[in-house]
Amino acid sequence: MADTARYRRILVKLSGEALMGPRPFGIDPAVVSGVAGELAVVHRLGVQVAAVVGGGNIIRGVSAHGQGIDRITGDSMGMLATVINALALSSAIERLGIPTRVQTAIEMHEVAEPFIRRRAIRHLEKGRIVVFAGGTGSPFFTTDSAAALRANEIGAEILIKATKVDGVFTADPAIDPEASLIPRVSYQEVLARELMVMDAAAIALCRESAIPVQIFNIGRPGNLRLVVLGEQVGSWIGPEEAV
Repeated sequence: MADTARYRRILVKLSGEALMGPRPFGIDPAVVSGVAGELAVVHRLGVQVAAVVGGGNIIRGVSAHGQGIDRITGDSMGMLATVINALALSSAIERLGIPTRVQTAIEMHEVAEPFIRRRAIRHLEKGRIVVFAGGTGSPFFTTDSAAALRANEIGAEILIKATKVDGVFTADPAIDPEASLIPRVSYQEVLARELMVMDAAAIALCRESAIPVQIFNIGRPGNLRLVVLGEQVGSWIGPEEAV
């Protein structure tokens, strides 16, 4: 019996750090190819796939600010870094025979389309994977917020955050060996306990629109497919009554 996807349209948030693999900086081509393969498997299930990529493997606005660059300039540099990652991911996906479109919140017509909501939805309907870059186009907003915003704009049924950790924990597992995974948690509890899995603005926006969030480790092959099939992988964030 063929696998049946639980979701028709998804948005996957990829951190820039997830694309650098074991490297201290930049893009690891093997890792990007692996991520592209995970997206391709889900796409071939008949799911409409969009992605938002971060830029932390190249530069983060907050860290640039800490080095003496003013915050707005640093955030602009971070948004440009996401475009580099989006182009790399798009190229890797297209090598697998799947058409893509990169849309960016900062207009740069020579390398990517500007973000236009209706055009993005049309691309998805035509079977293309759409990679969103440039964050929200404004400083002071993280790519988590951009992912929540784009998920709302395209009508995604779930926001899937692909990270380097296994999900939401009671504490930082790198510091506290007693930290345990929380398989299901409400938006309100994430905000009240300041669990820091996504920024508060992103969680609040998902709560307002009742878009669930799934957080899992993209470094484990096959995890994304399991999430899309509706299996329990990582941590699920949603309304309190569904926890």
